[in-house]
Amino acid sequence: MTKPGYVYIMASRRNGTLYIGVTSDLVARVFGHREGVVGGFTKRYGCRRLVWFEAHDDLQDARYRELQMKEWRRAWKIELIVKMNPGWDDLYPELLR
Repeated sequence: MTKPGYVYIMASRRNGTLYIGVTSDLVARVFGHREGVVGGFTKRYGCRRLVWFEAHDDLQDARYRELQMKEWRRAWKIELIVKMNPGWDDLYPELLR
């Protein structure tokens, strides 16, 4: 049985610093970033806003997608965010509904 996974992008603000990650528990991972529990890049650069995510049936597929996206140009990442979330709203509250 495969485990589902998510690729997500956290941002410091609109057009700010971006972080791409992968997880099997999106709510818990984003909570960790928002509260500063997850150290490193997101804490250092204030990436606390979930601006984009994508669900995958298999965690390995999500990891592969993350690796692809990390090679992308910044403009492509911003275009992806704007297509799903034109206002760069924080999507975390929607995950809790």
